[in-house]
Amino acid sequence: MWYLPPSREGVSKDTILTHSDQPRPLQSRAGGPLTGKVRVPGDKSISHRALILGALAVGETRISGLLEGEDVLNTAKSMQALGARVERTGNFAWKVHGVGVAGFAEPKTALDFGNSGTGCRLVMGAVAGCPISAVFDGDASLRSRPMRRILDPLEKMGARVVSGGEGGRLPLTLQGARDPLPITYKTPVASAQIKSAVLLAGLAAPGTTTVIETEASRDHTELMLRHFGADITSAREGQHGRRITLVGQGELHGASVVVPADPSSAAFPVVAALIAEGSDVVLSDVMTNPLRTGLFTTLREMGASIEESEVRGDAGEPMAQLRVRASKLRGVEVPPERAPSMIDEYLVLAVAASFAEGTTVMRGLHELRVKESDRLEATADMLRVNGVKVEVSGDDLIVEGRGHVPGGGLVATHMDHRIAMSALVMGCASDQPVRVDDTTFIATSFPDFIPMMRALGAEFS
Repeated sequence: MWYLPPSREGVSKDTILTHSDQPRPLQSRAGGPLTGKVRVPGDKSISHRALILGALAVGETRISGLLEGEDVLNTAKSMQALGARVERTGNFAWKVHGVGVAGFAEPKTALDFGNSGTGCRLVMGAVAGCPISAVFDGDASLRSRPMRRILDPLEKMGARVVSGGEGGRLPLTLQGARDPLPITYKTPVASAQIKSAVLLAGLAAPGTTTVIETEASRDHTELMLRHFGADITSAREGQHGRRITLVGQGELHGASVVVPADPSSAAFPVVAALIAEGSDVVLSDVMTNPLRTGLFTTLREMGASIEESEVRGDAGEPMAQLRVRASKLRGVEVPPERAPSMIDEYLVLAVAASFAEGTTVMRGLHELRVKESDRLEATADMLRVNGVKVEVSGDDLIVEGRGHVPGGGLVATHMDHRIAMSALVMGCASDQPVRVDDTTFIATSFPDFIPMMRALGAEFS
């Protein structure tokens, strides 16, 4: 039996909500130090890709450490609907029997990705290389998010949008290509989702599919494709970019995948430990891929005590144990080219910046405007309502740190799991408690966040 996250049954997908139909508010207050050793959930990016590539491979793929949050479970259900056999064999342990490249069957019902843009966009790429038609759908938040920049290269490869909302929004029917074409595509922005969709479609195309990035995005898809046996190379392109080349119509083979702990999830206990006086927390098996560790780099520049040990790797992904101790932080300037390596972590970095001494400037955050919510404005609102001086200037976020945060505010989460967790982290060290209007959507990425933080000593009530 699969774990099923809290139901949102009864909510129209067309209704643009600011919270769930049964909101779960929570308050966070400063207490004693946070202490202990924990393993945060498996990385969401790796979990999605392991399921999708396992479904496109020949033979059996065994996955351990899979994130069993709602987003990943929706991808698992979609792989099953497309003809793969997907089975949960134990806690965080899964088995996938794949159908081979271009072997997906036409699903009988819509593929519902809930709140997951990553799952939806990557599966669009995988479906684009198959001669089938599939309906893609999601919740109200996902229906509002742009898909056109994913669809543009897929249409160049021969896929076709049969129906969809304005700007390629969900619900959307995608007709995959009967004879997919290889392309050379230069991504308009640094986006692992665009790159991954093109590469997944390119698996079924003859010849060579090439993706060119002027700013390197996360390379999880390239590493995992290689782990499953794809003929793929990556070379430097310009000062910060990459040229990724995939030879299509090869066979993928089932593989074993150990999913490392998610650095995006680790970000929350890491920052909580840094700002709560006297804290000493150890996190095991955290992914340390340099294209995902921009937050840790930035925090160390701010004066954070974050030590690595027990370094190892699996499926091309490095991981390590992190020991984090409470630290006096100072304001820094975060360069825009670092954004791709920490785009999901700016919310909790803003919390750390609020407790730092001096000004922290985070530049080039346009991508935050097209996430589950407009995270740039929502982050600024979270800080303001808790007494922090903050400014949004274009796509830059400027936080005036004073070494402490007054707190006392009620944070509107806008159905965004990262806003909810960031606000709760803020409350771990603020002068007055921080209240969150709804924690329901934390389950999409970190189902055990609240009990794990309580086990470390956080006072949530």
